[in-house]
Amino acid sequence: MFDLRVRLGIVLRVEAADRYRPSDGPVMLRVTGVRLVLNRPERDQWIWVEGTKVVPRNQRGEYTQILVPVRLFSPRRPTR
Repeated sequence: MFDLRVRLGIVLRVEAADRYRPSDGPVMLRVTGVRLVLNRPERDQWIWVEGTKVVPRNQRGEYTQILVPVRLFSPRRPTR
């Protein structure tokens, strides 16, 4: 098990290198949910983060889900 702390409503910047199979570059995402179903690509623990993309001028973009490593939400990392 792992310690996962995610505040709903935060804006999370996820670099392309921190996403599983990114189809575009980095993404800014206003988090609306986290699916705690673990996926294990490439020997790491990954989770689905869902929300709306933040586009220029802080407007709401399209709804999306991205697969990110659990380490992005480690309690040792500063809160974003």
